Amino acid sequence: MHTDPKATINRLKRIEGQVRGLAQMVEDDRYCIDILHQIQAVKSAISKVESAVLKNHAAHCVADAIRSGDPAQQQEKFGELVELFEKVKR
Repeated sequence: MHTDPKATINRLKRIEGQVRGLAQMVEDDRYCIDILHQIQAVKSAISKVESAVLKNHAAHCVADAIRSGDPAQQQEKFGELVELFEKVKR
């Protein structure tokens, strides 16, 4: 990872705390809508981390493969992205 891994780890740790908070809300039998709002917040936070990692991959790993001029490496990185997007569609 070429971007600051500490920032990504900090985001993930915040998400981890949110998920623990969700578990506590369920244990405390909190109102379902409150739990659902927190679930949406966790999903949004995960989506932001996913986007940052994807942008990093495109800016560094994919760009490096393109600059290399190596068709096999380019095809590999392109194939990884296609596979990822196919999983998203399922």
